[in-house]
Amino acid sequence: MSVKSTLEDFNRMRLQFNNLKIVSAVERFLGQESTGGFLLFGAAVLAMIIANSPLSAQYFDFLHIEAGINVGDFHLEMSLAHWINDGLMALFFLLIGLEIKRELMVGELSSPAKAAFPAIGALGGMLVPAGIYLAINMADGGKAHGFGIPMATDIAFALGFLMLLGKRVPLALKVFLVSLAVIDDLGAILIIAVAYSSNLDWGSLGMAGVVVAGLIMLNAGGVKKLTPYLALGLILWFFVFESGIHATIAGVLLALTIPVRQKISSKEFVDTCNLELEAFSGAESRRKNVLLNSEQQDAVEKIGAAYEHVQNPLLRLEHALHPISAFFIMPVFALANAGVAIGGDIEMVQPITLGIMAGLLIGKPVGIIGLTWLISKIGWIAKPATCQWNHIIGAGLLAGVGFTMSIFITGLAFTDVGSIDSAKLAIVGTSLVAGIIGVLFLLKQPATDTCTLEPEKPTKH
Repeated sequence: MSVKSTLEDFNRMRLQFNNLKIVSAVERFLGQESTGGFLLFGAAVLAMIIANSPLSAQYFDFLHIEAGINVGDFHLEMSLAHWINDGLMALFFLLIGLEIKRELMVGELSSPAKAAFPAIGALGGMLVPAGIYLAINMADGGKAHGFGIPMATDIAFALGFLMLLGKRVPLALKVFLVSLAVIDDLGAILIIAVAYSSNLDWGSLGMAGVVVAGLIMLNAGGVKKLTPYLALGLILWFFVFESGIHATIAGVLLALTIPVRQKISSKEFVDTCNLELEAFSGAESRRKNVLLNSEQQDAVEKIGAAYEHVQNPLLRLEHALHPISAFFIMPVFALANAGVAIGGDIEMVQPITLGIMAGLLIGKPVGIIGLTWLISKIGWIAKPATCQWNHIIGAGLLAGVGFTMSIFITGLAFTDVGSIDSAKLAIVGTSLVAGIIGVLFLLKQPATDTCTLEPEKPTKH
């Protein structure tokens, strides 16, 4: 390859940096998330099969194996199930935090006009299911504690259903569902931090605050390398864990401090590459064997450094975590948490299960559709131009797919095995029903392959 053609390749790269469209980024995100959704469902089915097979005892015993870290006087020991839910899931929450920050800064939630419609939908999709659950369970304070379970939407699982429809639905609808789920996740995080944390250790909480201050100082000081952030993130996880706030919140706090801006601009990157490629080519005549000479090696290292500096730290970490989350963390979580032995203390007709089923299957679509329609009629928000109201109804139905976050909150809300297992079965069954109903409803709508993310002009009344 000639130096000229290589320079042309870098110029094309510059254009790609300067003209990156949010639609293409969303398409890549949707593809990976939907694939992860199918794998998540498969892991949940496998967990259910194992939990009701001759291997059931070994399955549950394995999850209760104690494992930990012992260094001198320092001891940290938990069951494998707790390591998954408190440790591994912290990485999942780190990814959620990165997605929230990206969407708020440069994505579909970066302006009031873009964020208004999905934000109102998410608000309705949280308040109405919680209200329905509380109305059914208010008589029992312990059961009422599960109000957060039907408030969550599983983006991977929901997108898995939506992607079955291909181009029959506009990309704007998929973006709406992603944006709604991102805001939904933010709401779930706040609920976990406030409603499902207790017996706070103020000393550990203070130390966590010191670590967060250190992370903020790194960001303010222009540090772009991820290593110091991740190192402090481990320390932050420990202090949050010790404080009584759920440890996964540490992942979100860490995400909010990860810098977005790259160290050098796209132009500086291209200029550096052009200069060093010319130096590399000029030194070729002084090369004596197959090994690069010192000038060429120096040029390559400078291009490598420029390559690292031009990347956005937030996107770099997010892209690294996406496959880990989709293809490892979430399936492992499902394997560890979705396995329920049918029988025993399970009771499917009781206030907890009825509240979950009604909240997800009825509350989610009613809250999302009802509040967006009402506020849009007032003229304060407008739906995406290429989405019909039937599309929004379909998204509302699919938002009833709770799964990962709902199961996660179940483990925080209840302590008795009967309530937990009954709630899990209600979540899995209802999520499957909600997904099927949503797909069947959207299949009846006219196919479309057009896409615009611009909202309609609201008409004030």
